[in-house]
Amino acid sequence: MDYPTIIKGTQEPLSSRYSLALLDLDGVVYRGAHPVESADEGIRKAENAGMHIAYTTNNPSRYPAQVAGQIRSFGIGLEDSDIITSAMVSAHMLKEALGQGGTVLVVGKGHLKDELRKAGLEVCSRAADRPQAVIQSWYPDISWKELAQASYAVNAGARYFATNRDLTIPREEGIAPGNGALIRAVSIATGKGPEASAGKPEAHMYHIARDMFSPAGSRVPVEECLPVGDRLDTDIEAANRGGYDSAVVLTGVADARQIIQAQPLLRPSYICADLKGLNNRHPQVVRTDSIRHGQDVSGVSFICGDALAYVRGEDLTVEISGQHVTGPISSLDALRAAASAAWDAADNHDADLHNLQIPQFSDRLQ
Repeated sequence: MDYPTIIKGTQEPLSSRYSLALLDLDGVVYRGAHPVESADEGIRKAENAGMHIAYTTNNPSRYPAQVAGQIRSFGIGLEDSDIITSAMVSAHMLKEALGQGGTVLVVGKGHLKDELRKAGLEVCSRAADRPQAVIQSWYPDISWKELAQASYAVNAGARYFATNRDLTIPREEGIAPGNGALIRAVSIATGKGPEASAGKPEAHMYHIARDMFSPAGSRVPVEECLPVGDRLDTDIEAANRGGYDSAVVLTGVADARQIIQAQPLLRPSYICADLKGLNNRHPQVVRTDSIRHGQDVSGVSFICGDALAYVRGEDLTVEISGQHVTGPISSLDALRAAASAAWDAADNHDADLHNLQIPQFSDRLQ
């Protein structure tokens, strides 16, 4: 499996290069009840360019119609069928694992239960019902009693699954614990972790989405599909696991430092400040073995636009227009060059990314 080793560039906007965009929701389109700035503009322009916009969410607690209604309230047009949730993918996963009529203890709400029933599975809520499996999901009113029943069932021999493994979730007031954090509570009580997860970072959701959103029954090719998200450890990892290009936006969890320090499985193909980036051409990052730029620099350097970056020892250096910059850096091209330089240092020169001295980047890049 090949992982990104350098940030990609395009000769045309992403909305022309890819026919299907699979947008994450929390931190990309909205934060809790509030829209992410510029999301509506970016989505409308991408659709006008011919890109099909679909939406993927690891949140299993809300029906597609509810999610679609919220997005419409931001002035964005879409169909309910443009939404795919981890509850829908969970139903596919558990039907394959248990077969028709399997019994599942559900830690979750109506949407997840309905999807399981539509798949021909039996739903219960007590360990005393002797379920074959437990599926754990997140919703705002989840209780200790539900986690306890899940623990009792797993300890009694039930197979353990999860809708998703997100450790955190962006909300109106900030970052809150996600399903992955609650999974740890059950794992501590049982000594077991979920054997599979329906949502990202597994690639099942993207594969199913390509079937759902393919015209005339012809599956959208991997190379025409672009997952877009704000989390490296879910959205971007899922893309890499499935062999997809990906774009990270800086409107949610991921920041410059996380991208620069990303291990291969977590690296995005593209970096966008927000969803307006779907409609931009992305400058190519150029690797050069030697260059004079402001001062003599020996060894490998990376250039993007007017930005240059290189790693020497434990220092990541960024220059813009020939001037050494320590921060705060507001150039998106500088981040593209810096990430590429850091990844090269880690992959080819055994650099420890967590010991790397990284210049400060602004919270808002352009």
